[in-house]
Amino acid sequence: QVQLVESGGGLVQAGGSLRLSCAASGSIVTINDMGWYRQAPGKQRDLVATITPAGKTNYADSVKGRFTISRDNSKNTVALQMNDLSPEDTAVYYCNAKGVMSTSFIPEVFDAWGQGTLVTVSS
Repeated sequence: QVQLVESGGGLVQAGGSLRLSCAASGSIVTINDMGWYRQAPGKQRDLVATITPAGKTNYADSVKGRFTISRDNSKNTVALQMNDLSPEDTAVYYCNAKGVMSTSFIPEVFDAWGQGTLVTVSS
């Protein structure tokens, strides 16, 4: 199995910054795309940003220029630097990783999610 553990959420005022981190562990053979998604109350879970192993990034239009995703392939970690936060960014943020794991030496594709971390931006 693969586990993702997030950290870094909290309460911040509008215009402030937060940094989210996520570490993957378990029987990982390789991790392909890693990313962050968010879900505001009463809404669906939406993509925030993704990053490939080579560092190619993709962002939702609403966060371009404010958020930066990065990863450390050697540590199986991904981070999200969030600047100039607004109340519209308030949501539970989820880390996601896709790749291949080894269970009893048999390779298996995985699509894992973290437990979520709450980000609250006050006006």
